[in-house]
Amino acid sequence: SACKNRPLDLVFIVDSSRSVRPEEFEKVKIFLSEMIDTLDVGERTTRVAVLNYASTVKVEFPLRTYFDRASMKEAVSRIAPLSAGTMTGLAIQTAMDEVFTEEMGTRPATLNIPKVVIVVTDGRPQDQVQDVAASARAAGIEIYAVGVDRADMQSLRIMASEPLDEHVFYVETYGVIEKLTSKFRETFCAVNVCALGTHDCDQVCVSNGGSYLCDCYEGYALNPDKRTCSAVDMCAPGRHECEQICVSNNGSYGCECYEGYTLNPDKKTCSAMDMCAPGRHDCAQVCLRSDGSYTCDCFEGYTLNPDKKTCLAVDMCAPGRHDCEQVCVRDDLFYTCDCYQGYTLNPDKKTCSKAITSSLVTTEESCKCEAIAALQDSVTSRLEALSTK
Repeated sequence: SACKNRPLDLVFIVDSSRSVRPEEFEKVKIFLSEMIDTLDVGERTTRVAVLNYASTVKVEFPLRTYFDRASMKEAVSRIAPLSAGTMTGLAIQTAMDEVFTEEMGTRPATLNIPKVVIVVTDGRPQDQVQDVAASARAAGIEIYAVGVDRADMQSLRIMASEPLDEHVFYVETYGVIEKLTSKFRETFCAVNVCALGTHDCDQVCVSNGGSYLCDCYEGYALNPDKRTCSAVDMCAPGRHECEQICVSNNGSYGCECYEGYTLNPDKKTCSAMDMCAPGRHDCAQVCLRSDGSYTCDCFEGYTLNPDKKTCLAVDMCAPGRHDCEQVCVRDDLFYTCDCYQGYTLNPDKKTCSKAITSSLVTTEESCKCEAIAALQDSVTSRLEALSTK
């Protein structure tokens, strides 16, 4: 028998993809009819709509069409399977865009009528259902996910509202899907404010006898109003396991590392990386690794510029930079020593000694001297002979 549940705007979203055999789809239609029988259906009580989906989505009837059980069940009996893919995300988006509107029979928000979706599927969504379901929940739509046979449980949990153990159901075959009718009857008819959706908790509703208390998800704390929740600082000392840097992220956190370190596979600890590896530094000549960081240096004959990265060639012959005794001769980045005129470079290639002048004459010069001496002797002899006469 129908229960006097609180009024709902209830939308069934039914999978009729090719994986659902015709006889199995007939079982789904029986389940819908039995659900309708348990609800307090009416224009001012619970309104019902049905969406049929596969690769496409068909609105079998919106919330404004039928307000009595007989008409609804007759419409359900005429539903035919679409027999294609499984676009669950598209179906939920269609419910938001084309069913949960005042034009299609959804009652104004001022009346505070809960918006509820029951998705029945036996497969894995072939589209991005996670973001669409999150948008629907953010818009105030409560989602129940019913999986049958081959249904992907992870996808059901992604779609459903919290707490998941109250919003995710699974049955082994379509042959026993009718068992869920009593589950939903307990949910919609029980004196359970949390199940009926009549509470004003921001995140988690905890049933407490005929009343309720509000709670928050992990990483959130209940505000003084006892209804809403605020993200706590998960990076406060003692709340995280990061070795170096903790980054708070909407009630959770992630770990990062200081510059020059890389995050290890455990996503918590850090290891110093080689900052002097090719492509990791901006030193012009020499990179010196230093505990996860680095400094720049230059080759011999160069000096580091004020930017601490580039290098400038220095004058190796500047005073104090060489060890030449007399003359320094610059040669690109190096130098050699030389001596002043009259000096010669010693074997150490640095110091100089005064040059020794040679007194030896050449053979040619010796011959010239002998000829001159002979001529002088000949002239002297003739002069002596003339003087005796």
